[in-house]
Amino acid sequence: MAVKLSHNKQMKKAIFLDRDGVLNKLIMRDGKAQAPYTMEELALYPGVVEAFKIIKEKGYLTIVVTNQPDVARGWVKKESVELINDKIKELLPVDDIRVCFHTNEDKCECRKPMPGMLTASAKEWDIDLTQSFMVGDRYGDVSAGIKAGCKTVLVGVGDKQGDHPPPDFKADFLIDAVKFF
Repeated sequence: MAVKLSHNKQMKKAIFLDRDGVLNKLIMRDGKAQAPYTMEELALYPGVVEAFKIIKEKGYLTIVVTNQPDVARGWVKKESVELINDKIKELLPVDDIRVCFHTNEDKCECRKPMPGMLTASAKEWDIDLTQSFMVGDRYGDVSAGIKAGCKTVLVGVGDKQGDHPPPDFKADFLIDAVKFF
């Protein structure tokens, strides 16, 4: 296993995971797929628990990096997002959850497709980004991973690619993606 050394210390490797559309099912509202707003709407995809077991057996940290702009839009309360994140931590062996509550208009560094949540996690957790993966259901997730220096996996059909680069790998569900790690 190739791992970079930092100050004579082995760096860790991580799987960065988008939340909605990768770990849990999206909710259809007015014909648009959106994040769950309540605990009752939260439902993990089949195979997610098993995928986490495999990821942990392979020695990866698991860090959820999720955009939650509906808080800034006033559509859901921050406390609701935090309750759902707490439930995710209860159901899965997640090491950390990072959330960006901004919208695109805010042009912040933490909102995917920018790599801020990944690079901040790398500093805090001493992660070698070149040995890590970003798994998402949108091309903005893929872009964030590439900008951070990670390998990338697009789960599901994705959204419009636009100017975003292609992922390194594609899988139908997270459980299908573990073969790439």
